[in-house]
Amino acid sequence: MTELAYAYLAPSEMAQRQGQTDLNLATSGGIAPSGAVAHPHFFSGFVAQPAVVAQGLLMLARVARTRFYVPPNTLAAVLRAADPVVTSTPEGLRFESFSVCCGVYARLDVDAAALDATHLAAGVTNVDVNPPLRQALAGLRPSEPLLLNVGSESLRVTTPAGEIVEEKVPLPSRWLKGFAETQMLSSDMACRHVLTGAALRQFMQALPRSSATKTVMWATQAARSLRLATQATPGAVCVAGPERLRVLEPLLRHATALRAYGAEVAAGALPQASAWVLELPGARVTLGLSPEKARGFSGEGAVLHRVAGGDANEDAAFVSTLLAFEPRIDIARLAERALLPESQILSALSVLASSGQVGFDLAAGTYFHRPLPVQAGLLDTLHPRLADARKLVAGGGVRREGEGQFSVQSAQQRYRVALGAEPVLDRCTCPWHAKYQGTRGPCKHTLAVRMFLDPLNATGADA
Repeated sequence: MTELAYAYLAPSEMAQRQGQTDLNLATSGGIAPSGAVAHPHFFSGFVAQPAVVAQGLLMLARVARTRFYVPPNTLAAVLRAADPVVTSTPEGLRFESFSVCCGVYARLDVDAAALDATHLAAGVTNVDVNPPLRQALAGLRPSEPLLLNVGSESLRVTTPAGEIVEEKVPLPSRWLKGFAETQMLSSDMACRHVLTGAALRQFMQALPRSSATKTVMWATQAARSLRLATQATPGAVCVAGPERLRVLEPLLRHATALRAYGAEVAAGALPQASAWVLELPGARVTLGLSPEKARGFSGEGAVLHRVAGGDANEDAAFVSTLLAFEPRIDIARLAERALLPESQILSALSVLASSGQVGFDLAAGTYFHRPLPVQAGLLDTLHPRLADARKLVAGGGVRREGEGQFSVQSAQQRYRVALGAEPVLDRCTCPWHAKYQGTRGPCKHTLAVRMFLDPLNATGADA
C-alpha cells in the first residue's frame, strides 16, 4: 500500500462574509497546462445553484468515506478518505471520488453556465473536504450567495510564509485502478432508461435500505417507473447492492431526471457494472456501481487486453502529447491532428483511460482529459497481471501447439490456452479462468499469448 501525502496551505473552509458565503477549497499537488503546480488556483466566482453544489459535494464526501462492503471476519480499518479530484475546464468544474471499498464511483459536474467566474484556469488537482467543511455545507442556507474558490490565493494562513497542512492517506493501488476500470466500463455503456418527476421519486423510494452481500437486482421497465427484478432481461440495468443508489436521496428535491446506463444484456446475464446520472439545475451527478458489493472496480480487468497491445501503447504515448485538458475529446479532430484512423485513436484513449489519464463522460458520450495528480510510478503498479504476462513471454513460456492453441509454462505448471474470435472468448485451463470465466478480465496466460502474437511487443515476436 502506498501512502499519498496531501499538502495544503490551510484547511478548506466555509465562512460568512458581508452577507455572502465564501467556500474556499484548498488544493494540493495539481497539474496545469504549464506542468506540475504545488497549490494551483483554478477557479473563483459565484455559484448559481448554491444548494445543488453544496449537496453534491456532501454526496461526494459521503461516498469517499464509506465502505459499502466489509469482508467477513475482518475488522475494517479506519481509513481517512482520499480527497476528491477536481478538474477545471472552460465547460465547468468536475469533482470525482471513490468509496473506500472501491465499489462506488461518484462524480459531480458543475456546468460553466451555472458559474459566474472571475478567474478560471484549466487543470486537475485534489481538494480538501474536511469534517468541519462538511458540517458547514450541511447548514448552508439556499438563499445566500455562494462564492466558490478552488485553490484561492486569499486563504488565510497563520504565518506570513504560509503554514503547510499535510495529511497522509493510505492509498491502495486499487483506488487508482478503480478510476481506470470505471472509465473503460463506462465507454461500453448506453442509456437504457430515463425517469422524471414522480416516476423518478417512486423508483428511488422503493429501493431497499439494505441487502445481502450477493444481492443483485435488475432495473426493468414498468408501467410508470422502473421495477427491480431478480433476473436480467433485455434492456435491464444491473443494480448490485441496490441500497448504494440511496446516496443520491438528498439530491432528489433538486433532480429533473435520472438516466440509467448499462451494457447490452441478454436474459440470464451475469452481474455487470452500471452508472446512474442524476440531472440537476446547472449540474449533474454520476454514480457508478460495481457488479457486486463485494467486487470493487479495481478487480474487473476490463482494461487489460486493450493495454497489452504494443501498437495501442505506442499510439497512446503520442496522442497524450496532443491533449490539453479538453472537457470533450473530439475523436475526429484528434484523428486529423494525429494523422491516425479514428479506430486507433479510440484504442489509444482506452490505454490512456487505463492509467487514469482520461475519463469518460456518459452524458456527453465521449472521453475527457484528466491526468490524475499522482506520481507516475504509482500508475505503473496498477496492472500486475499485465506485468506477469510480460515476464511469461520474455521467459519463453509461451509455445504454439496448433491453430489457435497454445501452452504457457507458469512456475511449475503448464496451462493450455485456446484463443477465441475476440479476446473475451479466450479460454485457459488455469484456476483463475476456471473461477471467473472471463468476468474479471483475462488471466495472465491468455494475456501472454496475445502479447506473444503482437509484433509490436518487443518480447512478443512470434518467430
